[in-house]
Amino acid sequence: MVPGVGSARRSASAVEVADAAYQLAGKRDIDRVTVTVGRFAVGDYFDGNSYAKDPRIDFMNWSMWASAAYDFPADLPGFTRGAVVELNRKDWALRAGVFQVPSAPNSNILVFKTGGAVIELEERYSIFDQPGKLRLGAFANRGNTGNYRNALAISAMEPALDINDVMVDSRRERTKYGFYVNGEQQVAKDVGVFARLSWNDGSNEILSFTDIDRSLSGGVSVKGSTWGRPNDTVGFGGAINGLSAAHRDFLAAGGFGLLIGDGRLNYSNERILETYYAYAIDKSFTLSADYKLVVNPAYNADRGPVSIFSARLHGEF
Repeated sequence: MVPGVGSARRSASAVEVADAAYQLAGKRDIDRVTVTVGRFAVGDYFDGNSYAKDPRIDFMNWSMWASAAYDFPADLPGFTRGAVVELNRKDWALRAGVFQVPSAPNSNILVFKTGGAVIELEERYSIFDQPGKLRLGAFANRGNTGNYRNALAISAMEPALDINDVMVDSRRERTKYGFYVNGEQQVAKDVGVFARLSWNDGSNEILSFTDIDRSLSGGVSVKGSTWGRPNDTVGFGGAINGLSAAHRDFLAAGGFGLLIGDGRLNYSNERILETYYAYAIDKSFTLSADYKLVVNPAYNADRGPVSIFSARLHGEF
């Protein structure tokens, strides 16, 4: 069982589970209901993917390891408080969660007054005996946010006001909603492909994650068995990110998002290419080299392209 309050219905079939975060090693019934209550990261339970999920050891760009238009509830370190219920069967799973949201965009204070919810259906299947998974998710967050069109209208009537001050002063309880589609498919023993599509309504401010209203990403992950390094992984991927018309007009008028804002905007979709090589030093340590090419960074065609080189050392015990 995972930390929190849990229950499971016994069945004749079980699976072996390795020791990992939020779970103890041992056997677990395939047919089960699991309830988790506590403080955790939403991504530990939703929007999973075998090939692009963990920035400690695989892709590092946010729009590669997550459905980037899903503004999942989180404080600044990336955690929230809430509850998750999962119904698991051999070929599918259905999970739902409710969470606290920040008191305002980019706030580290989680509040009970409003909240976020998500529901996800996971379908498991095989194509030519190669396993795959498809996850369909829908979400809605209600938080203390400003509306892009509302802020633009007030600013047009009162040009002397700073549009960012207008946005802060006009915040009230508003809802952001959207969906994501997340697929993974093994194509050979050590080769897998993945893709994500996500969208949100783009009307109100982002609360927690990043300034993306539409995102499409995908790529391939290859284990190193062919060259005698079975625990190494090389990945290649790309993403295209976009903003709603209201969001881009707000930025063009001098608005700031959670992470971006140039004071003006020559808008174009942001395009990203990323590749990495994760070298397994031993069972505990992985050393990675990563390269990203970002075209139109922060959606501004007057900037970039930018090349970003990174290295990381991850230890896990």
